[in-house]
Amino acid sequence: MSAEPNTPDRSRPDACPGALQVHQAADGALARVRLPGGFLEPGQLQALAEASRELAAGELELTSRGNVQLRAVTDPDRFAERLAEIGLLPSATHERVRNILASPLSGRLGGLVDVRDWVRELDRGLCADPVLAQLPGRVMFSLDDGRGDVSGLSADLGLHAVGADEVTLVLAGRDSGARIPAADGVSVLLEAARHLLEIRGEQWRLHEIDGGPERILAGLGLRATVEPVDLAGDGAGPIGWLDHGDGGVTLAAGLALGAIPARTAEFLAAVGKPLVVTPWRSVLLCDLDEWTAEQVVRVLAPMGLIFDAASPWLQVSACTGSPGCAKSLADVRGDLGAAVAAGELPVEGRQHWVGCDRKCGRPRGEVADVVATGDGYRVDRRPR
Repeated sequence: MSAEPNTPDRSRPDACPGALQVHQAADGALARVRLPGGFLEPGQLQALAEASRELAAGELELTSRGNVQLRAVTDPDRFAERLAEIGLLPSATHERVRNILASPLSGRLGGLVDVRDWVRELDRGLCADPVLAQLPGRVMFSLDDGRGDVSGLSADLGLHAVGADEVTLVLAGRDSGARIPAADGVSVLLEAARHLLEIRGEQWRLHEIDGGPERILAGLGLRATVEPVDLAGDGAGPIGWLDHGDGGVTLAAGLALGAIPARTAEFLAAVGKPLVVTPWRSVLLCDLDEWTAEQVVRVLAPMGLIFDAASPWLQVSACTGSPGCAKSLADVRGDLGAAVAAGELPVEGRQHWVGCDRKCGRPRGEVADVVATGDGYRVDRRPR
């Protein structure tokens, strides 16, 4: 696939924030914590909640890559120390390249394979190779268990299960047509990442490189053996009560603008069960029995967790806006909250509110852009 026209200028260094390389926003330092596969243990969530309350703005923001970020961090060094203490900073050199999306329900409900071990193997392989520390912080990997939920999220390099023992190699968010044994998948991804470094020049993403996917395939000694299939998903994650069929339950909770107040995060952690942060800025609370799941819904729904798939909050997203971003022309999130409360959203369906024409944080797919102009908002309906 050729590079898109008007490829962005990538001659400047990649400044994608991490836990050690923070971004200085208008409201202070922003730190982003990578969570490969979105995996989060309750003790880790409790520690993040405490750090947010004591060292930052008191809120955890979920990202479209299944990560967590904190704003207005007052002591980035101490925050990084806390992450290391709870196992969320296994490599200081590789911390920004651990961008791994995985099917959030894998191994619990649906899918052709369980990709959870692939996540851990890929993360270990990334951190073990000094060369791969040079990957741009925007490079993303995906591991899809065959249900098609994360392969369409434009990862640079990925695996998509097509059977119990076979995967297709995903390049620049598309099926390459190359089929490989599932047992070899992670090692092929790591080798593909090394080839990406060799061919990227000044570009940050595979789709920006002229003929990038074809060059990766050639470097791996692979070729398309079947007609590629469309891997695009529907752009929405699960919400609500998910019955495993064996008495187990996973609760999928949406969040207004993907934000969890520290106190709410502590309640989630207190349940004592594994969590998964999803690319849809929601969270899965896993491995519950039915009685516990009922109590969680009763307690946490009034605290802002959304278990109703019809909630208008699940149709909207927003950039940071003022005062967090100096370029924003409006308090985007405040204005959006008022519009939702009043039932006065300007359009139906998915919409992304932004403070300027950069349209930061825009989700993929057909989404109306509600853009601050300095004198109200305009609606751009063109999909991107």
